[in-house]
Amino acid sequence: MDAAGPPSDDIAKMLRDSLRGFLEAHWAAGGGKERPSPDDISAIWRKLIGQGVAALGSGHDEGGLREIRVVMEELGRAACPAPMWSAAVANLALSGSRTDAAVELLEKLHAGTAVAAFSFGARDPDEGAGLIRIDGSRATGVLRFVEAAGATYLLVAADEAHLALVRLDASGIDLAPTRAMGAWGLCEVRLNSAPLTLLPLEGANLDDISLKAQVALLGRAHGAARRAFELATDYAKERHQFGQPIAKFQAIQHKLANGLIALEGVSLILDHAARLHDTGDRNWRYFADCAAAFGGDALRRVSLETQHIFGAIGYAEEHEAAQHFKRVHLDTVALGGAPEARRRLASYLLDRGGAPLPQYDLGPAGNELREQVRRWLDQNWSGDRKARFDERPFEKREFDAEFARDIGKTGWIGLGWPKEFGGQGCSPLEQIAFMETMEQSEAPRIGASIQVNALMMFGTPAQQQKYLPEILRGEAMHGMGYSEPQAGSDLAALRTSAVRDSEHWVINGQKIWTTTWWGKYMFLAARTDRNAKPPHAGISMFIVPMNAPGITIRPARTMYDGTFANIFYDDVRIPLENIVGEVNGGWKVLTGALAFERGLVGGGIVLKVAHAFEQLRRHVMAAEGDRPPPGQDPIVRDKMATLACEIEVGRQLMMRCAELAADGVTPPEYGAISKVYSGELMERFGEAALDILGMRAAISEQMPGAIDNGRFEQNLRHSLMWVISIGTNEIQRSLIAQRGLGLPR
Repeated sequence: MDAAGPPSDDIAKMLRDSLRGFLEAHWAAGGGKERPSPDDISAIWRKLIGQGVAALGSGHDEGGLREIRVVMEELGRAACPAPMWSAAVANLALSGSRTDAAVELLEKLHAGTAVAAFSFGARDPDEGAGLIRIDGSRATGVLRFVEAAGATYLLVAADEAHLALVRLDASGIDLAPTRAMGAWGLCEVRLNSAPLTLLPLEGANLDDISLKAQVALLGRAHGAARRAFELATDYAKERHQFGQPIAKFQAIQHKLANGLIALEGVSLILDHAARLHDTGDRNWRYFADCAAAFGGDALRRVSLETQHIFGAIGYAEEHEAAQHFKRVHLDTVALGGAPEARRRLASYLLDRGGAPLPQYDLGPAGNELREQVRRWLDQNWSGDRKARFDERPFEKREFDAEFARDIGKTGWIGLGWPKEFGGQGCSPLEQIAFMETMEQSEAPRIGASIQVNALMMFGTPAQQQKYLPEILRGEAMHGMGYSEPQAGSDLAALRTSAVRDSEHWVINGQKIWTTTWWGKYMFLAARTDRNAKPPHAGISMFIVPMNAPGITIRPARTMYDGTFANIFYDDVRIPLENIVGEVNGGWKVLTGALAFERGLVGGGIVLKVAHAFEQLRRHVMAAEGDRPPPGQDPIVRDKMATLACEIEVGRQLMMRCAELAADGVTPPEYGAISKVYSGELMERFGEAALDILGMRAAISEQMPGAIDNGRFEQNLRHSLMWVISIGTNEIQRSLIAQRGLGLPR
């Protein structure tokens, strides 16, 4: 999987921009009609042929699956039923054929003198799609759900190696328009000894063609869902209820935030599958199935929520959103939809020994670092040392001082730091390689990334020279003293005070839920101006040595078997130089450091889920006693496939954040999208693991009979922290809505 992407990135963008402008000029949604006529469709198709789209997928330099997906998305966005899907599938199926009839047909399709309608017939996973029986050079049967309006030829899968070509103006052909999801556009094609020509599939695999066809349909559904979502977002900004725009209501903001997360996930996984196909990567099929499995459900959910936001206005047939709702549902159900994709994914993961989640290509440097870190861990974090560590209770496995110092000697704690601060200046992809390998080895945590970011961005040279080398060597951990009893997500309401007294700051107050309470320092937010307006303007940031007099620590056990502490600061005196940034400038320090870090937080979470999934997959494939493996149960198989596709969407969000970070800082709203999605995925994974493995998976660590020393139930309890910490997901959804969609605060 090519991390950099194929050279068609710019071409795809230009194609999208050009086609969107063209359709806006030449096709009002639905042609301005509920039921565009065949003449309307033929007219717009002739114009689109002039744009060169009819030849996409036919090989050479004509564009691949990625470009097909772009065109289909724009057609979905415009509610334009031009016969692009059938043309693209015909190109994909016949581009390698050298028979005269196939070559002639493609030439006619590309020139616009012929229009194809395509059906997979008996090879369609949906049994209701119908079939034909071939007797010599004649075909008899019924084909349903065919996009045949304006078509002159029918192409239908005859067997694994042939397509049947039928002229639709021949004798023995009857086309009956079919209303589906309340929309017109499909036909039932009845053949009664209709003449046909068999076209060999030279080098083309019909199952692969069907999967590419599904990617194209998902592209169209995504375009339709995205357009309706944008309309709903604009409507929410304009529609007033109870004296204010409904876009200010948290319920509406969170609905729209959920929609944006889902749409981004579908877009990324679809694009990834298409670009892998076009670069010849063998994993394209797996990701295409992930796109179908995730997209089929996600796009329909977005479509439903969009209608909820419109309320009664969306009931009207003349409203554009109604057309998009119908398109989304028709295209996501076709070719077996999400259930069929999940069946294929389950087979990939669990049958014939199963296959692991694909490893991502992180570029030459990232791939090399991944292997380098693996070798180091094999030598330094294995055998008896690792076994002794694994025997500890979970609360003793969060951190290991000796391990931190050992890995500090490698310089990897500063992997992504700029070189001027002693770091290695590595790319976000290399950081992902390191995070992934550490997670797979179940190594304890290291570093203090948020505090490091704050020091590098806002610290004085003296602070940087004092604190950064300690962190880099693995000799010092910094906790975060942010939350208070009345200031959790609302940090602007914090009350802990810092008052200047000669050459010291004197700190008084209480911090709660502090996880790294045992660290050498606390990165602490305190109020230095009680009268500041707005309140966040009176906050400053400090580095507090945890051995300073006046600090009282009261540890408490968390529900995930870790610890946090209530910490009381009573006349704690620290030097003036321990302030980070300007006096009353702490909000900028706090939010700046968090924004820099959030971009990869979601990635760190999804890597944990991916590793846990592999542990679960091995249990699912294993038989116990006389019982068959759980992986033979259809319900278990469906759950595993669902988890797999959701993990891939999480990994795609991670990769997108890395791509954005490589160009600067990941926008806060995009880091929030990744964090919200991955944290809740971790919860869903934990719940699914209990369902699949049963009560034994609920037995906690160090108890007889516990599966993997209580790994799965502990993961579930731990997942709650990731949904709440570094900004609760509810707050993050508001950020996504306001920053990502421009909704009012």
